[in-house]
Amino acid sequence: MAGDCNKTVLVLDRSPIFASSSKQTVEFDIFTKAKAGMIPLAPIVKSLWTCSVEAAIEFCRIIYDLFPTEKLVRMVVSDRSAAVLNNWTPGQQNINLLLNCLGAIPPPSIEDPADDCTVIHGLASAVQALCDASADQEGEPNNGTIVCLTSAKSEAQIRILETYVQDAITRHNKTNDSLLPIDHCHLVIIHTVPVGDVSPIQERTVREVSPVLSSEVLVSQSGRYMAVKLIQLAVKFFDLCLTTVTGIPMKEEQNASSSANYDVELLHRKAAHQDFFKSGHADGVLIPSKEDLCLESVSLKWCNPKSNFVELHQCTGAYRITPVDVNSRPSMCLTNFLLSGRAVMLEQPRKSGTKLISHMLTSHGGEIYIHTMATNRSILEETPSISEGLGGRITDYRITDFGELMKDCRLAPRLSQLNEGEPLPIDRAKGQIERLTRVWPIVISDTIIFNMLSHLDPLPSLISKETLDEDDVLECKKAIYHVVGMESRHEPLPVPASGGTRGKGTKR
Repeated sequence: MAGDCNKTVLVLDRSPIFASSSKQTVEFDIFTKAKAGMIPLAPIVKSLWTCSVEAAIEFCRIIYDLFPTEKLVRMVVSDRSAAVLNNWTPGQQNINLLLNCLGAIPPPSIEDPADDCTVIHGLASAVQALCDASADQEGEPNNGTIVCLTSAKSEAQIRILETYVQDAITRHNKTNDSLLPIDHCHLVIIHTVPVGDVSPIQERTVREVSPVLSSEVLVSQSGRYMAVKLIQLAVKFFDLCLTTVTGIPMKEEQNASSSANYDVELLHRKAAHQDFFKSGHADGVLIPSKEDLCLESVSLKWCNPKSNFVELHQCTGAYRITPVDVNSRPSMCLTNFLLSGRAVMLEQPRKSGTKLISHMLTSHGGEIYIHTMATNRSILEETPSISEGLGGRITDYRITDFGELMKDCRLAPRLSQLNEGEPLPIDRAKGQIERLTRVWPIVISDTIIFNMLSHLDPLPSLISKETLDEDDVLECKKAIYHVVGMESRHEPLPVPASGGTRGKGTKR
């Protein structure tokens, strides 16, 4: 669905309603304490349009920071007509270009006629944009996502937007031979209202409108809540994860002689914690987001920074990171510290109190990465003995017998042609290995027969043959009669010792 696509189109509604206030105040007075004779400055209020633009830019920043070449984003502004701000080429996939284009667009006016401004123009351009091929799309399915930031009047208007997108996709797929057909599109309609207002629109989970279109409706208050909603959307679409680096020592801004510990929240691919989630050791490590994202975050503790990068040799993966609040002082200090060439080890908190270094933060080529450390046996250490079981436990595997089994099951190219009705060589090989392993204990302590081969030979090797001649049958009978004679003479069978373990042997 959305997470599988590489193309996303953001549609910003610039109708007159977005000129109204978001009802979220921003303190404009930089002084924390009022001075005598000075009248404090009144707080300012952003418009709905400003909040939508800031949230859209934040969404693009996250994508460009984490997926500079893999994921592509285009932005469309819709009022009386649609203005497409960029294209799919790598040179136009950056924040500065979008900021310059948005800066050239004046804010909406409450005096503009509302009937002339509609988000449908932007949705039409978004469908058209998805039909344009990107540089690396040859041979790949043309899947895309449209995220529409608007303010609808009713549920009926939402359905009109869905129907229009469906009709536009159908029309493009049928009539445009020069454009790529859309294999699947995911439409996300985000209805925004001023802070504190009640929305007439209800949120709706994903539903399949048609085989080529799925749709969902989200409701968000304006202001900072809109940015939070788009960050949650990015986490969902692109399989991201939150990590909170706790206990970062930092000097106080007002008093440089003292320091305090701060926390910084980072976004990155979820694969950085893949081993952690698989192990199921989530108790005490997952904490609520400190940025009020309504998401869980993995808590990792800051350790002493290092300039020696020997630990890089034990990493199993590296993933780009970006701060959730990129403009906060702790985030900027951490970013500048890592870009200076230092590396910071991150410790995973454990209930046992033992120290486990699980990740590392460092920079490469001006980009900051989180490295996943190998917390189990290092892949660079000496390989374990073949006789070692899970967790290093020594077990009595039938190592020599397994080597002989491998020799018996070797494959070789067939030089002659197949006769009519003759089974395929691969089928014969599968039949042989099935016959040889039908009864094949892996551990010596699990078998009696394979512990007394000196008394049974050549019975085990003969019964695995496809056919037996008279001499083979005679040899099998001799082996069976020999065991029967042992029983009549009350000779003990070589029963294996219980426990299934032995001392650690030499490497093989």
